[in-house]
Amino acid sequence: MGPLAGFRIVEFAGIGPAPMTAMLFADLGANVIRLDRLAPSGLGIDMPARFSLLARSRPSVAIDIKRPDGVALALELIGKADALIEGFRPGTMERLGLGPDVALKQNPRLVYGRMTGWGQTGPLSQAAGHDLNYLALTGALAAIGRKGSKPTPPLNLAADFGGGALYLAFGVACAMLEAQRSGTGQVVDAAMTEGAASLMTIFYGLHAAGMHTLERGSNLLDSGSAIYEVYECADGRFISIAPIELKFREVLFERLGLPYTTDDGAELRDKLERLFKTRNRDDWCALFEGSDACFAPVLTMEEAPHHPQNVARGTFVEIDGVVQPGAAPRFSRTPSARPTRPQAIGEGTRSALAAWGVPGERIETLFAGGVVGEPASSAVAEPAQ
Repeated sequence: MGPLAGFRIVEFAGIGPAPMTAMLFADLGANVIRLDRLAPSGLGIDMPARFSLLARSRPSVAIDIKRPDGVALALELIGKADALIEGFRPGTMERLGLGPDVALKQNPRLVYGRMTGWGQTGPLSQAAGHDLNYLALTGALAAIGRKGSKPTPPLNLAADFGGGALYLAFGVACAMLEAQRSGTGQVVDAAMTEGAASLMTIFYGLHAAGMHTLERGSNLLDSGSAIYEVYECADGRFISIAPIELKFREVLFERLGLPYTTDDGAELRDKLERLFKTRNRDDWCALFEGSDACFAPVLTMEEAPHHPQNVARGTFVEIDGVVQPGAAPRFSRTPSARPTRPQAIGEGTRSALAAWGVPGERIETLFAGGVVGEPASSAVAEPAQ
């Protein structure tokens, strides 16, 4: 099921955006085989496998990739794949004997997807970093935060996942489409800095036009506007309003019982702060939800799965007792299957190798020789940001 059914992808297990890219492909139906180390890498945060949601919807094969037989097995799988996904520091795959030149010689149609923070080249390409560092280099981090405050880390959404995983997924999908036409694969060099910079395109345009200042908290979309803001309610919970367009602002003021104004300064902000503190969040929901006031309650991760909109859409699913976002986006003719639980390292080794055409006798030989295995550890590393 899913629009990518029939595509085969080899994933070299890592942390952060590369696993999310593989999850997206697997959620949408691709046959993804995840090659894990025999033992956890020590990177990221160890947690029980059932909570390592970025590893869902695909089997885990535990393989000693530093042994010649492990490299040979990886190359065999690569030879049958449409794409490869890796997120290591530049040069790592080459040192393992699995770099693009070797892989594309094995499979000329292969799309070789590479995910790094700084990119495969440049003076920082060999330096360690995390989402916050990559975001800092793009101008984005400096723009996020309230007036008079230091820049605020926006979780690790903007560089790791928005600028990283999504851009790698888009790039690999585009290259796979092109390979179907040309018969030739290529390398996709996805850098989190460049993806995050791309996400900032509109703001660079606004700044160049003199419509977005460098001072945090002084612009329409960065908490500088009273009508694009989060407000506290009487019960200590929060709501969001964002009626940027004048016609939507009219709805907001009408429902609040306030005279319409285009003023957007401190006086309006103070008035709205006082007003929204007079009622509980649910009362404001009853007044505004479903209207054109551009309103939504600020929900916690415990509350969000139960909101009627999310329930109606099936936005969240429960798998193995863990509530989590479901597959996205939606497809009318080739809907995605329900995601499956993450597997512990090596849990799917036998079945996954068999499904990729490795004979059973050879699989047992690989187990006997310690090339592949099923370690006792059930932890899977997740990003440390």
